Amino acid sequence: MPVDLPPPVVSTVVVEAARLPPSPVDRAFAIVTVDEEAIAASPRLDEALTATPGVQLFRRTSSNASNPTTQGISVRSIAGSGASRALVTLDGVPQNDPFGGWVIWAGLPTIAIEQARIVRGAGAGPYGAGALTGVIQLAERTRVPPHGEYEVYGGERGLLGYQAARALGDLFVTTARETSDGWIPVHEADRTPYDRPLFFNSQSAAVRWAPKIGGKDLAVRLAGYKESRGAGQTGGNSRSVGAQLSATLADTSPGIGTGWRLQGWVKHSDLENRSASRVTGSTTNEQYATPAWGAGFNAALRRDLAEGGWELGADARWAKGESRERFAGGVGKRISGGAQSVAGVYAEGYRNIGPWLLTGGARLDRWSSFDGHRDQFFIAPSSERPEERDGWVPTARAGARRDLGQSYLRGAAYAGFRPPTLNELYRGFFANGVTTRPNADLEPEKLYGAELGAGGEGRLRWSATVFYNRLADAITNVTIDGSTRQRRNAGAVDAWGLEGDLGYEITPALSFGLSGGYTHARVDDGDLRPAQTPELTLAGAATWRPIEPLSLRLSVRHEGSRFEDDQNEDKLDAFTEVGLRADWAVSRAVTLYAQAENLADAEVQTAFSSDVALFDQPRTVRVGVILRP
Repeated sequence: MPVDLPPPVVSTVVVEAARLPPSPVDRAFAIVTVDEEAIAASPRLDEALTATPGVQLFRRTSSNASNPTTQGISVRSIAGSGASRALVTLDGVPQNDPFGGWVIWAGLPTIAIEQARIVRGAGAGPYGAGALTGVIQLAERTRVPPHGEYEVYGGERGLLGYQAARALGDLFVTTARETSDGWIPVHEADRTPYDRPLFFNSQSAAVRWAPKIGGKDLAVRLAGYKESRGAGQTGGNSRSVGAQLSATLADTSPGIGTGWRLQGWVKHSDLENRSASRVTGSTTNEQYATPAWGAGFNAALRRDLAEGGWELGADARWAKGESRERFAGGVGKRISGGAQSVAGVYAEGYRNIGPWLLTGGARLDRWSSFDGHRDQFFIAPSSERPEERDGWVPTARAGARRDLGQSYLRGAAYAGFRPPTLNELYRGFFANGVTTRPNADLEPEKLYGAELGAGGEGRLRWSATVFYNRLADAITNVTIDGSTRQRRNAGAVDAWGLEGDLGYEITPALSFGLSGGYTHARVDDGDLRPAQTPELTLAGAATWRPIEPLSLRLSVRHEGSRFEDDQNEDKLDAFTEVGLRADWAVSRAVTLYAQAENLADAEVQTAFSSDVALFDQPRTVRVGVILRP
């Protein structure tokens, strides 16, 4: 759970950002805020987010070692997916990949992010397609020291990196780079001559121009990333590149008044992905290019009054991409892909009646998948042209909140949906001895849910939520036989769960936070748990400042067992991870820190390859310096 660290003891400058404030409707839902200090204390943004129980990457591997296609994120432990069952936005702009739905976290360095708001529960209203289990709203920094902020660090196994942020008038610039030799994810006794370290190399940069134009806020942002990584075998590696351009014009009115936003964006990404056998060293899959384009537009008009308010909006997204692959030793060639679109309109409102907040709203979306193609050039060339598919999806959400001084009661009901990605519709692949087939007939996933919660604010912060969710037409890899799976709408997942958060400031120098979640999820009312779904997740953190220049932060994260497959045969054991960080403020401009990830060197199983367990990052110590001249 995020815990505050000491604020920088330097003056800051403010760079405007065109964004509407969070919707008042969200107050009836379960919200977790990860603040700037907690994000800055984390080595990676995904680690800061997954410190919230229930928020999880598709697989356990941290983003500095996982394949890009497994970096999908979900907000509740209902059923993990590499395609992401949560929508990730940066100041309103979607960050999910246009081809596969995953998120390249290396393109979002922690130094660039001011805050993350995690809204649990399906996101109808302004969020729309993709916000199936919730939405993660990232906000780019607006406050930076007058001469910028710079961080340089290094650590074990060749870890080296830097990140920087600087404001120059109306410009805000960030850049980051990291490289690591990585680790071999297999126990020494199980290694073959073809096992190799999970090396990692990434770089990213972004520039935001945010002037005032006619009293309105404009923000034009251009960002790009590039990363390469090892897959753990000889000949296994991946490379991903991407860029995004967005423009936002907003007229915000704090408190009472009318605000509006117009926003448009375009994104390009490409992925190379090669895998090889640990047993023979031969290439099993060579995805030599995955060019994809995405574009979108959204508009919102909001009216806030003392007694309540309303918001009207519309959004549209379009994506096109294909996977280009070689197989059979490079003799065969396969090209598969297509295009999709989704557009919707929504209306929602809220009403303040004494201590009560009442909310409600609905939206209607039109989705379509088209231009599908699968062409194979081998012994007998073949070509498939899947039929165009489309449909309408209505969703809604409603809630109520009752304030009781420093505590509150709340309840909410909601529905959301996620259309299948281009990757799920059209691309099949071979990995770890298993062939996974695509399915162009996939229908959108839909989630229906309700929850009740209570909480308190002040020196003691707490919240508790009980929820029930039903994920209909869940898209998952269904086992056909021992060596073949296919993506299918595999019935429904019913899940009920409990979530709790507790934070307390014992003294100004000592505080702690605890949070946890339990989810009981089953497929079609049977005994099988959805793949990649833990039942129990716990997290805790404590911050202590024993003397003025020194800050210590201890974090603990526990996750129960989960199954890698839909048949619940490949079980990944439970684990407990401990982290420790010490910051020493040498002066107003210089801070030194030392940090240990996985301090107790816990074994975190991530997957199985040829019946051999693979493991996440061992204990890793890093040291660094932060400069705020």
